[in-house]
Amino acid sequence: MEEKLLALIAEVCDSDDIYDLRDVDLFAEGLLDSMGAIDLLIGIEEQFSVSIAPTEVAREEMNTVDAIIAQVGKRL
Repeated sequence: MEEKLLALIAEVCDSDDIYDLRDVDLFAEGLLDSMGAIDLLIGIEEQFSVSIAPTEVAREEMNTVDAIIAQVGKRL
């Protein structure tokens, strides 16, 4: 699951840097914006059958690679 999710995050962020920046705020680094976050949530739903509404979690709960993996892991 983790590798597939990392690949999705890298695709949405258009950067392989996410593999090394797992605890970095993707929004602060300019790797993810609000539209990218929506694309990521759609991709998570399509690939993992996990639905996370944008209003369901605070931005701080999905702003790093590790936080995203944790949120998806909780719902699997």
